[in-house]
Amino acid sequence: MTGTAPRPFGLLAELTYRCPLACAYCSNPIELARYDDELSTSDWQRVFAEAADLGVLQCHLSGGEPLLRRDLPELVRTANDLGMYTNLVTSAIGLSRPRALGLREAGLDHVQVSVQADEPATSDRIAGIRSFERKIEACRLVRELGWPLTVNVVLHRQNIDRVAEIVTLVEELQADRVELANTQYYGWAWKNREALLPSREQLDRAEEIVTAARDRLAGRMEIVHVLPDYYSRYPKPCMGGWAQRQLTVAPDGHALPCPAAQTLPLPPASVRDASLADIWTSAPLFTAYRGNDWMQDPCRSCDRKEIDLGGCRCQAFQLTGDAAATDPVCHLSPDHHLVDDAVTTANDRGGPVDVELVPRPHR
Repeated sequence: MTGTAPRPFGLLAELTYRCPLACAYCSNPIELARYDDELSTSDWQRVFAEAADLGVLQCHLSGGEPLLRRDLPELVRTANDLGMYTNLVTSAIGLSRPRALGLREAGLDHVQVSVQADEPATSDRIAGIRSFERKIEACRLVRELGWPLTVNVVLHRQNIDRVAEIVTLVEELQADRVELANTQYYGWAWKNREALLPSREQLDRAEEIVTAARDRLAGRMEIVHVLPDYYSRYPKPCMGGWAQRQLTVAPDGHALPCPAAQTLPLPPASVRDASLADIWTSAPLFTAYRGNDWMQDPCRSCDRKEIDLGGCRCQAFQLTGDAAATDPVCHLSPDHHLVDDAVTTANDRGGPVDVELVPRPHR
């Protein structure tokens, strides 16, 4: 049953899709030019106020690269004044000392830096530009200025064999938390799936290394390890449930239940046209898959439907063309062969770099 709409606690504010990097695993939309008409400072300030009224407690400032917004300190200050915990999700390109000091003065609470690998050549190749050294310098600056530091490393076929070295690097950077998250196949990552999907052998070896590191670093550094959906027996509950806990606002003002939902064939909802409260409670994009009334079999009759909530709607649509279908990563899905075929191909192939990456364009 759908019931009353819950109150969200997290807002992902995608301030811009412009980015100096060209990561081939980027989950941002492929048609980036559609998002050039970005919300103004006052628009975002209104969105933050409406989010706070909805009950949002965490404001994640992301992109693209949010540092490309000159008004970032002003937006941080607004969110901070509204009582929200602010987290900057950044490539760290452009995080100079003056910029960092301005953000700290504005009240920024936390910084999350993306790193592509543990050494310059591989990291720069994956990022599409020479950036590794600047990222490391930025991480050290974050720690010097007293912020909590999360390092995010998207794992895939091109870097997963270096996971031990990646953990060592993050430990040396004195990060509080590291996210070792396997690629989600949307946007540019979908175009590059064949080059990015790791083999079972790679995954098993990485999991052993991460488990040992988690035991060794317990109490010193939190390690979050997200396994790829394609190798799971059951799907993950998408975003903790569709339009249950979090929402995203894209650079052009479109509000989404999850960052990939712009692909779904439902009427768009924009903060330019309606309040965030109205969108959250009644926009078709938010209500269509809230609860479980929408479910088809096998989800409808499955005793796990309140656990995995049918899996990811965007992944189901991308793989099957039906957003209400059971997520094909589930072994009970009638479309599970679509995932099996991709996994078989990944395990039959050779080394990690035998398929050329298609880079995301610089913007």
